[in-house]
Amino acid sequence: MLLSLQVLVARSATGVSARALALDVLALCFRLSSTLWLQGYLPVDATGDYLFQALDVCSVGILMWLLYHILVVNRGTYQCEHDSLPVCPLIIGSVVLAIFLHGNMNSRPIFDTFWMVGMFLSTIAVLPQLWLITRSGGQVQTLTSHYIAAMAAGRALSGVFMWHAREDISCAPWFGEFNHAIWAILVSHLLHLLLLCDFGYYYIKAVMAQGLACTIDIPEDCNV
Repeated sequence: MLLSLQVLVARSATGVSARALALDVLALCFRLSSTLWLQGYLPVDATGDYLFQALDVCSVGILMWLLYHILVVNRGTYQCEHDSLPVCPLIIGSVVLAIFLHGNMNSRPIFDTFWMVGMFLSTIAVLPQLWLITRSGGQVQTLTSHYIAAMAAGRALSGVFMWHAREDISCAPWFGEFNHAIWAILVSHLLHLLLLCDFGYYYIKAVMAQGLACTIDIPEDCNV
């Protein structure tokens, strides 16, 4: 929603990575392939029934709308030359890792693998956006910065949830009784937060100095 507002208000795709959005779409679709009809990776509490899936479906719709506006409607302002991070190796790597590290919460290997692919893709989806920021001079527009910060906050809360649910995540161990699935999930969350550490520092600094209407200028020597 924040990125949609950014594109609508500015009538420009400047500063928004289409490759990051495409990875987000893939991540959500892989997750929905499991959660739309299987319960293995959903909380057992009935109060969340259909809510998680509905939010993910709405997110896919918003992302597709954004991609259309970036690649078609506002293509003249899209920074294609800077949004150049190769994503195919990232996707292939996520699939390969998921094949070996998936859990068995659904008791269906294919859909357990799909859910884990979605988890890994959602972790690396931020990389093209960070790449675009650094390649285009380091300036981040207001709503884009809030979008990245909200992504980090959401990942932190998801990590806390997964930590509390770690005893409930099961898999078929490759070595002894080592539960590789939950550690893959927790490390994935930690990696996502580490990728955003540099950005988080400059975001907090900018908000404290300028308020929520801030724009962020990341120094060229910052290795985001």
